Amino acid sequence: MDCCHEEGALLFENGERTFLLMGNPNVGKSVIFSKLTGRQVLAANYVGTTVSFTKGELIGSKGKTSLIDVPGTYSLKATSQAEKLAIQLLDEDVDAIIFVLDATNLERNLLLSIELLQRDIPIIFALNLIDVAERMGITIDVPLLEKLLGVPVIPTIAVRNIGLNKLMSTCNRVVKNPYKYINSVPQNIESPHELAKDIVRMVEKTEERTPTFMEKFGDRAMVPFPGIPIAFFVLIFALAVVVGGGKGLRAIIFLPLLNNIYTPFVEGMVNRFVTEGIIHSLLVGEFGVLIKAFEWPIALILPYVFLFYIVLSVLEDSGYLPRLGVLMDGLLRKIGVQGSAIIPFIMGYGCAVPAIIGTRAATTRKERLIVAALVTLAIPCTAQTGAFIALLGDHSIFLLILVFCVSFFVLLIGGLLLNKLIKGRVDPLLIEVPNFLMPNGRALIKKIGLRTKHFMIEAEIPMIMGILIAAFVIETGLLTASGEYVKPIVVDWLGLPEEASIALVLGVIRRELGVLPLLQMDLSLLQMFVGSVVALLYLPCLSVFAVLMKEFKTKVALLITISTIVFAFFIGGVINQVVRAITGL
Repeated sequence: MDCCHEEGALLFENGERTFLLMGNPNVGKSVIFSKLTGRQVLAANYVGTTVSFTKGELIGSKGKTSLIDVPGTYSLKATSQAEKLAIQLLDEDVDAIIFVLDATNLERNLLLSIELLQRDIPIIFALNLIDVAERMGITIDVPLLEKLLGVPVIPTIAVRNIGLNKLMSTCNRVVKNPYKYINSVPQNIESPHELAKDIVRMVEKTEERTPTFMEKFGDRAMVPFPGIPIAFFVLIFALAVVVGGGKGLRAIIFLPLLNNIYTPFVEGMVNRFVTEGIIHSLLVGEFGVLIKAFEWPIALILPYVFLFYIVLSVLEDSGYLPRLGVLMDGLLRKIGVQGSAIIPFIMGYGCAVPAIIGTRAATTRKERLIVAALVTLAIPCTAQTGAFIALLGDHSIFLLILVFCVSFFVLLIGGLLLNKLIKGRVDPLLIEVPNFLMPNGRALIKKIGLRTKHFMIEAEIPMIMGILIAAFVIETGLLTASGEYVKPIVVDWLGLPEEASIALVLGVIRRELGVLPLLQMDLSLLQMFVGSVVALLYLPCLSVFAVLMKEFKTKVALLITISTIVFAFFIGGVINQVVRAITGL
């Protein structure tokens, strides 16, 4: 299974049929896509997950039929980059539409459905989440709904594969006789809202019942009390799981595996053929690539990354993240963004690249720029967070927490400044709040496994490159030779040893490499803290710079990058000089 987000030219190949998978955000489109095509995509319970379109081949189709998962949209009047892409795809020469309806919010979903029914394109409806609707006391007369819409309506529970076989067989019938699935809806409907209400009034019945515990909790999580205490508890619990659990995994599994099995075996094998010299040092020396390629990404970083992905996936699939966005809207508006920006911010703690891409769901360019700049400047990715824990966790939990306090402070102050400097408006919060649910276990495991796999693939090769560069610079004496050039900033201003400059060089490749070399050095607590703060605020890694160029052009990418370098050295130096002046070090 692979995950593919194809952007740029629309890959509509000659001779293939093309179906669009459409619907509002959070209706289960990505789950249905993965089931119908056999491709694995990250299905998350919040707006902005699928920003670029995803393409796969429909299973069991007669002839070549492609299915495209279109970004979720509420109407054909685009207000964001994601919705513009949806309309662009719709204007292509498509053969049919599979439209996913949310059985728990039928009226709102029907507004877009009515617009599509006027386009003379064959359409099939998948009425998803019917199990959730039934738990909420909602029953829908599917045959009547089908009659009113004039095209097939197939009840589905995507996560349990219910209704998907019938959906696929209906797709095959569309290929044979597409005109049967076009409903002649009047081109000029005076009030689509009234029509949607009339349809719901006829097909939907709701029984009065006592709200469940999950529904009550979901509602209360969006108001200041008890929403703020809940958010604080979730944050502390998540930190405890990632930090405490990660340290436990390292101590019990990964470090014994590294120190007692892997390192002795590799050193023994290398010593059989090479006993000294630069080749020996490059392989198993201080920055030996064969040792560090296992130690840094796997023994030190992977435990924290894995546990972070568990926490993030649970928050996504439960529907808690958009509720946190509603709760944080008042605060985030002060820094020029909607409460929904909490989603790319939290995504940034996983990786800045999807977080920056996720800003396409924002409705104004000002908001996109502020979120992208703050994610780049102040939010450490998962791997860098793991590196901070590895560096500071065994010495001072207080300093580790203080690093994240610096991150939050810079996020707040930087946002206030950017809100003043960048001209533009901030639209009202329009965020989809899905049902608060227990995550599906099977989908959760697949998502965590896929994210962990992607981390290992994306991290390992750049990590090896960085280790080779570090080993080469140290073993050839280039680091010593450049000492006089870096001394004014690294030694005199930041208070770090000359060899710490290697971390600044490697941080360009991957952000965690700006921290991990510090583990090899005998540093004081102040030096560890200053080094961590500089690495936190330092320029983005190559992949982040590339996505900034792609999303905002070279000028903006360079401006953000240069600003982060200056800011990192300024803040790191101020901390060092002030602490030394106060303590008399």
